[in-house]
Amino acid sequence: MSTERQPADVVDQNAEDDLEEPTGTDAGASVAVSPGRARRSYAILALITGVLGAFSALELMLDHIRILTDPNFVPACDINPLIGCGIFLESWQAKVFGLPNPVIGLLAFPVVLVTGALLAGRVRLPRWYWRGLLAGATFGIGFVTWLQYQAITQIGALCPYCLVVWAVMIPFFVHTVAATLENGALPGRPGLRRFVTGNAWLITALWYLVVVAAAIIGLGDAWLTVF
Repeated sequence: MSTERQPADVVDQNAEDDLEEPTGTDAGASVAVSPGRARRSYAILALITGVLGAFSALELMLDHIRILTDPNFVPACDINPLIGCGIFLESWQAKVFGLPNPVIGLLAFPVVLVTGALLAGRVRLPRWYWRGLLAGATFGIGFVTWLQYQAITQIGALCPYCLVVWAVMIPFFVHTVAATLENGALPGRPGLRRFVTGNAWLITALWYLVVVAAAIIGLGDAWLTVF
């Protein structure tokens, strides 16, 4: 009796399909995904992050150019002493690396957007790409956290377009950690993987609460200018 051997690419595809099935029987078990891939929800999050982040960076860059060409120009987002972009664009924190911060966003967020598009198209990304994406997200959230501290404790104001970047970077970082743990690009124990992937939005919500509380407490009486 003879057995037919399947081609290697068919076997590999079958193995990938098996990895996309739930691996746990309990309700708290996470879903394993194929190496190099991510859940569709992550692809959607990356698309939203890329679009909103790139848009905010572009608007800030355009306002920066307008201020350079016309010192009397007042950005449309300058609403009151607490809410505005101009005070940020003219501060030293806006050029901490020697070039306008929006340039960094214009370089980084299109990469996030393309990543989301590739994942939505079911493209499998190499492990080095995922690790590079995680490194970029880590740098991004670190930079954003530093800017949050500067805005609350030093500048004493909030930039609307910066708030958009803050709002998308927090969930993007948390879910990038979860995605890399889930697809194996980031090593981690099964318990850690289940905790992070199962509580990613809870972690995001708690992070939001910490930032909001810090802004409310840190800005103090400046909130009176809003009313």
